[in-house]
Amino acid sequence: MRRSELSGAERRVWQAFALGREVDFRASPDEDASSGASWGPERTVRARVLRALLLDGPARDGEIAALRVSGARITGRLNLRYATVEHAIRLWGCHFDDVPNLYGGHFRQVNLSRSFLPGLEAATIRVSGVLRITDAVVPGPIELGGANIGGVLFMERARLGTPGSTAGKSALHLNHATLTDDVWAPGLQVHGRFRLVGARIGGSLNLEEAVLTRPGHTVLDATMATVAGDVRGRLLRADGRVNLRGATIGGQLNLTRSRLSNPGDVALRASGCDIGEVWFKDAEPVVGEVSLRRSSLRLLNIPPRVWPEKVSLDGLSYAALTPRLPALARIEVFQRDRDGYVPHSYEQLAAFYRRIGDEKAARNVQIAKQRHYRRTLPWYGRAWGYLQDWTIGYGYRPLRAAAWLAALWAVGATVFALHHPPPLKADEHPPFNAFAYALDLLLPIISLGQEDRFAPHGGYQWLAYGLILAGWTLASTTVAGVSRALNRQ
Repeated sequence: MRRSELSGAERRVWQAFALGREVDFRASPDEDASSGASWGPERTVRARVLRALLLDGPARDGEIAALRVSGARITGRLNLRYATVEHAIRLWGCHFDDVPNLYGGHFRQVNLSRSFLPGLEAATIRVSGVLRITDAVVPGPIELGGANIGGVLFMERARLGTPGSTAGKSALHLNHATLTDDVWAPGLQVHGRFRLVGARIGGSLNLEEAVLTRPGHTVLDATMATVAGDVRGRLLRADGRVNLRGATIGGQLNLTRSRLSNPGDVALRASGCDIGEVWFKDAEPVVGEVSLRRSSLRLLNIPPRVWPEKVSLDGLSYAALTPRLPALARIEVFQRDRDGYVPHSYEQLAAFYRRIGDEKAARNVQIAKQRHYRRTLPWYGRAWGYLQDWTIGYGYRPLRAAAWLAALWAVGATVFALHHPPPLKADEHPPFNAFAYALDLLLPIISLGQEDRFAPHGGYQWLAYGLILAGWTLASTTVAGVSRALNRQ
């Protein structure tokens, strides 16, 4: 390109390029690039001039060339498709009239901070250093699918997508991207879908104080994504479905003080995940379903008040739970499972309490499990369940059977002490003992030599029948319950 073809603004950029110096067209440091369409020719640079510089710009011995421009209006389409650019690119606070095309290009470093871009086509881009979109405004889609970024992807406080947008392309597309370091996006605002399907992040994903909005649809899709570090979602606001199905997170999924909302649908799908720790400390109650089916966690911290009205927890496993709470405070959420009675949830919780040595809590969980199961049975099964519950706590409270036995023994002994039953044979009977007689009626199989020697009449005969029936009932429920309890150990 001949220099005679350049405007005054373009000549400034051309001359500064070889020296790696910045050309600053801004009227003030806090200028908003969104209004750049009205900027005049004194700060307008054609995209083809920038392309010419980056592909075959002038060089000067002893200097490192770089494109460093602030506050320019860039007209036309910056087309660097499949280009290999050895120079750093810093287009700070610029206004792009058209969508830049960096598809398949190889770059050292790209900085588009505080700029306005209608969109960005950069699928399969290769950046050896960092890619910055900090504080940028991008109403159209950012295509970074299959990108390979050697440094950090900075997107803090960027505003992506168009408010009210639910259909069409994703606002931010990072499917199958490989990021060696962090995705650093605290304060990010996304109106539309943020896709990270199959992405691999070598560091952490920082979404602290981010606002993701796509009501009634998937707002964050990180299906099968891998994050070596943490997913930091402190103070995250997500209006729409957060989908982490099959994701692997080496550190924490930290949603402390977050707000997840997707009324009438799934708010958080984290099924089939492998996650180090999940934190919902001080979070707002989730609006919408939470699914943690078949996920494996080292630690789970979700206060009971955070759980939504519907959950899906079948197959969830964890090594530890915090905060430390009594069993009854955690059991209630199992009643909300969309699959109804899920025995695995109770078994996991009971196993956790046994691991930390709280046998009482483990027994309470097992009793709650049997009570939940009882509600799924026909009437006769429920009746048998109630009987086991009242008498021996399904085998997990054996002393209750002893208490019932003692009470019935005392009643029988008292009644028969006051009203001796007559002997069956007047000349062949041992001395009557009311305590031994009542106990003989209560104990199946075992004989104390009293029951078959005396025969009460009238109402006392019905009392004897009642004690015999109670004894057999206590024995059968005790055997069934204790066998069940022993099988759980």
